Formats: sequence, C-alpha cells, structure tokens
Amino acid sequence: MGIEVFGTTDSGIDVQAVTLSAGDLTVRVLTLGAILQSVRLASVAHDLTLGSDRLADYIGPMRSHGSLIGPVVNRFTNAQAPIGGNMHRFEANLLGQHTQHSGACCTRAKHWTIVSADEAQVTLAVDLSRGEGGFPGNRHVTCRFLVEAPASLRMEVTTTTDELTLVNFANHSYWNLDGTPNWAGHSLRVAADRRLPTTDFFAPTGEIADVAGTPWDLREAREIAPGEPPFDTNFCLSETRTDLRDVLWLKGRGGVTMTVATTEPGIQVYDARSAARPGGPFYEGIAIEAQNWPDAPNHAGFPSIEVGPEAPCIQVTEWRFANA
Repeated sequence: MGIEVFGTTDSGIDVQAVTLSAGDLTVRVLTLGAILQSVRLASVAHDLTLGSDRLADYIGPMRSHGSLIGPVVNRFTNAQAPIGGNMHRFEANLLGQHTQHSGACCTRAKHWTIVSADEAQVTLAVDLSRGEGGFPGNRHVTCRFLVEAPASLRMEVTTTTDELTLVNFANHSYWNLDGTPNWAGHSLRVAADRRLPTTDFFAPTGEIADVAGTPWDLREAREIAPGEPPFDTNFCLSETRTDLRDVLWLKGRGGVTMTVATTEPGIQVYDARSAARPGGPFYEGIAIEAQNWPDAPNHAGFPSIEVGPEAPCIQVTEWRFANA
C-alpha cells in the first residue's frame, strides 16, 4: 500500500492517490470523487480502466471517469422527485430542465477523507449536508475498496442519514479490456430479461420492456460494436436489492475477462458516444454502472431508493478479472 499526492487543486487541496494490491491485481483510488483511477492485472501490459495521470482532467472533462456518483446517479425528470409523498426540487443541470447525477452537489467533485488504509483496502468518507442540491438529511457516506487474490476488487458504499432521503450511488468507470482505441470486439453478457426504454434525454419512459427479440438481448454472450446496439441503457436485474450475485460478463478479444457482481437491482451500460479523454476518441471505453433503477421515485413500480434513519443503505459491487 502506498499513499502519495496525486495533485493539488487551485484552492490548495491535496488530492491523494492510494495504491492497493493483492494477488495479481493492483488498483489506485483517488480521494477526489472516490475515483477508481487505475486497474492493472499482472499479466496484462495495459490498464483495464480509462484513467489519467492529470488532476486537471478529473476536475474537467473526465469528472465522471471512475468516480463514485451520488447521492443519486442518473436522471430526475423535470428536476423533481417525491420523498415520503412530498415533492422535492433539485438542480436542473441537464438541458435546463432535468437533473443529471445530482447536479453540482455530486460526490464526484467531493474531497473524501481517508478513514483507514492498508495494503489491500482503503475506506473513504464524506459528509453531505441537509439541503445540499435539494436533498434532505445530513448524510454520512463511506466507500470501501478491497482487493483480494487472485484478482478481485470489491466496493462497499454505506450511507446513513438522519431523515428520509434518496440514495442511489454508482461507480462510473469506463472499461476497455484490450487497451485499444475503442471497445469494438468485446463480448458482453448481461443477466437481464428486461430493460428501461428512454426518452430523448435518456431518462426512463416508465415502460419496462422485454429484451427478447431486440438488439439488447444479451442473455447469451455476443460480440458488440459501437452503435450495434447503441447503449445508454439500464438493464433490470431484480425488483429489489439482493445478495451479491454475478450479473454481467465482459471479455476482450485478447482474452481478458471481467465479471461484475452486485447487490443492486439494475446495471447501466453506456457506450461513451459523447465521453472521451482529452485528445482521445469517443467509444474508447464502455461504462458499466451497477445501481438502482434510474429516476425511480418518479415511476410507480420502480424499486424505491428512499433511505431513512432506521437503517443504513449498503450497496456492494465486485469486479473479478482473469486473463485466458
């Protein structure tokens, strides 16, 4: 385990990088945004996730690359949502009308504190104040990354609150298992028989659609390519949070595989059609975001994301890597 200064913000805050290792896997986590900055497998020459060595990139165009997004990831239609039966308003930072990734209060821009760290794990924490971004409750959030042999990474996000609020965190890493200019040729399998069709601003319409007979039927692994099909889609894994289970399998042409397990009811797959590293191409990596269903409070029948003081919200996602 190593902790070093990754960079310093214009306001003089040092962003730290924590390197964790066990077995064949080495990862690096930043205290800015709880960013997963690097994932390296011993037998592979390239990084498996899209990162940068420049702090300025993460403050600017790469602010979603690898970050923990919350308190609520994804969209709120019309920048509003009911909480306990009462309508709340949020920042309209998408097209001047809707909310994306909780607006300016998003945890991707927060500076997290290191609570504990050793060779294989780090726990980060941040406090979110009542009313910030329109969200009720004083919330305490911890994010623990744990690396285990032979090559797995587990993320545990725990949120407590002193009043009823909304919680739906997700890691927003982009993956390219081949280290190539785009992810064409990867094979993808998703254990979901339903998905959420979206509006033109990529919020759910409210329909829950079967994937059978559509380009989004990925219940059997198959090769994918940019636009075939277009991905900015939440796959419905369950109606509620569950025990940790395998839900998605990604394989590069070179033989590197990634298995994703999660407790969450949904998993968003985004093709990076409009997200790129500075000087890099679109479609360079594919975002895989385990989360609850997007815009859930605004759709009857979607799993609830309400969390109260009586019990913490615990979200777990695990990535397991291998090289055939």
